[in-house]
Amino acid sequence: MKAFRLDELEAERAANDGAYLQFLRERNMSVGLYALDAGEIDPQLPHKQDEVYFVVSGRAAITVGMETTQVGRGSVVYVPAGVPHKFHHISEDLRVMVVFSPPES
Repeated sequence: MKAFRLDELEAERAANDGAYLQFLRERNMSVGLYALDAGEIDPQLPHKQDEVYFVVSGRAAITVGMETTQVGRGSVVYVPAGVPHKFHHISEDLRVMVVFSPPES
């Protein structure tokens, strides 16, 4: 078993001065914590992997392809591989758990 605490992951991510912290990597998936502060611009480009976002905290909009929706704590969004996507209109600091399958390279 591998178990993680969100507060410890957030502290590690912040200490490394990065928006993204990969904290689990297995044969068929990887998992990380992604952080964008209120008003920040999301620099993401499309990924080669399918991904699932689980919003842990914060509020924003996300556009996936041509579709846009509002997200907040508890929201889950699936993004197919290769599809452009971005968080925007981030009104509260956003913390998102990201699952990539296969693992992010």
